[in-house]
Amino acid sequence: MGKIIRWISWLSIDVVLGAVAGMLFFSKLFHVALPWQPYVLLGMAVWCIYNLDHLLDAQKVGEKLSGRRQFHHQARVPVLIVIGILGLLGLVGGFWWFGWGLELQWTFLLGGLIGGIRFLVLKFGKGWMKEFSIALFYVIGISWLPFLRSNSLDWSAWHGLFFLLYLLLANLNLLILSFLDQEEDQLAGFFSVSQELNTVSLILWIKYLMYGLLILLILVLVIIPSFYKLFVAILFLMTLCHWYVFNMDGVDSEKKRIGMEWAFFLPVLLIFLK
Repeated sequence: MGKIIRWISWLSIDVVLGAVAGMLFFSKLFHVALPWQPYVLLGMAVWCIYNLDHLLDAQKVGEKLSGRRQFHHQARVPVLIVIGILGLLGLVGGFWWFGWGLELQWTFLLGGLIGGIRFLVLKFGKGWMKEFSIALFYVIGISWLPFLRSNSLDWSAWHGLFFLLYLLLANLNLLILSFLDQEEDQLAGFFSVSQELNTVSLILWIKYLMYGLLILLILVLVIIPSFYKLFVAILFLMTLCHWYVFNMDGVDSEKKRIGMEWAFFLPVLLIFLK
């Protein structure tokens, strides 16, 4: 069972499930009933992006580092083939299911903008910008279609607040992952926040963000209208999972990574509770 869970993590399937659950979170928040096709397309896109990123990292470091990167180095050919197939199927499926309408046009425009910003950050930005930009693109990606399909009459400042809260949680996740991979990233010369901050400073920033987010969520839970309280509770549980995993003693970084990634699957509870 441990092997299966590890392979699920190495292939970023847990990240895919977390992203799909995140889209469900925002679809429920915006009162939008999405069909199954957007969830499939999102999952395919997330899988391709994350595994392509792992392949590029594995090319740089070869076989000398973590099991995750060793796996992508050794299985680079089949993984690359699957990325190509899923990428092609995603393009065909996007045109087939949505047509060349405004939704797809705006999505392509957003994708190009994200790609351009990502290039600029990697080329000219500072280490902390990598984690922040990835978190921002992630939350935009999972909330994009629910937002486009929502009724503007339903929009409120609370929706903006939930976007911010999810963004803070995604940043917390990436900062902890950067801390767990700090030694490896520095050894391989990877561009990350660990290049900007030493271990003590990085831990402090993680704790500031983690406890600040927990306090903010409790305050929001008290003042927010009743409809939104369940969404706040879900985010609180997700943040609490990160707190628990981060403070676990005697657990290796791979298991901590797996625990935090599965925390993003918690919004699936909305299927049964909402």
